[in-house]
Amino acid sequence: MIVVEAIQGNINTVPLNGRSTDALPLEWFETGKRVLRRSTAAGREIALRFLRESPLLREGDIVWMDEHVAVTVTILPSLAIVITPVTMQDMAAICYEIGNKHLPLFLSGNQVLIPFEEPLFRWLDARGYAPVQEQRVLSDMLRSNVLPHSHNSGSSLFSKIMQLTSK
Repeated sequence: MIVVEAIQGNINTVPLNGRSTDALPLEWFETGKRVLRRSTAAGREIALRFLRESPLLREGDIVWMDEHVAVTVTILPSLAIVITPVTMQDMAAICYEIGNKHLPLFLSGNQVLIPFEEPLFRWLDARGYAPVQEQRVLSDMLRSNVLPHSHNSGSSLFSKIMQLTSK
């Protein structure tokens, strides 16, 4: 068994130098776990043990590597509600309602993604936000209620929304 206590980088930023990859498939809700035991696609047993802080694993994160292989995180697609807000007011209202329900929120480009829940889907549809039900990889969850922040840092959820919509 391979014990992992730190992320070694991401395949988008760390050169693999000829190493092959072995996928560690995870559900979106497993990416924030501090302790987890899973097997890779090739059958390697991996024990994740993040003792200081749960790092919120992302697609392509390298959790282990040797001279031949890199074990990388692959987030499995799951059923999601996909909304493409038309206006800034729509974005604010959608995110406010999702936040009030303490549901996880993901941003992908100009779309808001939420793990599928039928009552929320119907509510969003009734309000005219045109939600769509799709299989999507839920990666890069906003952690606005977990990450430390100050009012001067510009790292609040509102600041992130403003940055995304001003591009």
